[in-house]
Amino acid sequence: MDARTKKLIDLETRKSIHTSMTRTTHTEFRKALFDYSLSMQEVFERFAFLVGENDSLAMSIIEELSRLKREKILTSLNEREAENLYDVISEVNPLEKV
Repeated sequence: MDARTKKLIDLETRKSIHTSMTRTTHTEFRKALFDYSLSMQEVFERFAFLVGENDSLAMSIIEELSRLKREKILTSLNEREAENLYDVISEVNPLEKV
């Protein structure tokens, strides 16, 4: 196979993805796309293309998701730290002699 043919095949090769979302999110997303006669595949592919092109709107969504994820992780850590602190405090009896 020559290089030109390989490039054409690579260009046409599609990658498959699997995504998981809540039933409500899926339903609302499908309804919105139905109004515009679009499939999820078309929307995901266009969004991925825009991210690859460093489109400012697409990248702002990526940045927002990154910020939300970081905040969720920090909140989770803070909650676990508080639980650990309460566990330690509950195990220590200040009236008990060492």
